[in-house]
Amino acid sequence: MKLVSQIPPGVASLILVVLVALLFLAPFLLFLRRRALGATAMLGLVLSLFGVVIAANLTMAVTALRSFPGLEVANSYVASQQFDRARAAQQALGWQVAPVYDGQALTLAIRDAQGLPAALSDLSVTIGRPTQSRDDRSLEMRGAGGVWRAEVDLPPGAWVLHVAARAPDGTDFRQRLSGFPGSMVAR
Repeated sequence: MKLVSQIPPGVASLILVVLVALLFLAPFLLFLRRRALGATAMLGLVLSLFGVVIAANLTMAVTALRSFPGLEVANSYVASQQFDRARAAQQALGWQVAPVYDGQALTLAIRDAQGLPAALSDLSVTIGRPTQSRDDRSLEMRGAGGVWRAEVDLPPGAWVLHVAARAPDGTDFRQRLSGFPGSMVAR
């Protein structure tokens, strides 16, 4: 297992592809000799099949363990109770966020339950890809009258927003937004 964990993921994937290719080519190579498939050849074929399956499982397990960030919360029951309280407080705010990306800038309109600009004491906006965090960017938002704007040049692809704000009374507001106008950038 220690040897497997020292192999870089790209090399391990290449080795796995070569093993699978050899497995599928093995029967053709065996029949090139124009002999009947004997017990030894059949045993070798079956063992190589299981060897490839075990190698694939080991590779996937090692890759999963390397990329797992670890424990998110120590006690999921307590975390769920805190989540329910925070969600209820956030819903009581009645805030609505409407993002638009026009190819040059991201604009957020944040409104309260009456449709008026929401009073914020703090705002943090992160834009990133839906599938990984490598391209995440924290945006420097400037705003007035409930409309916040940041200049940003996004490469092609799908984008999601993570908005975190705080009401003057200290209530946290968090929202993940996808599928908004401009979230799918094409060039």
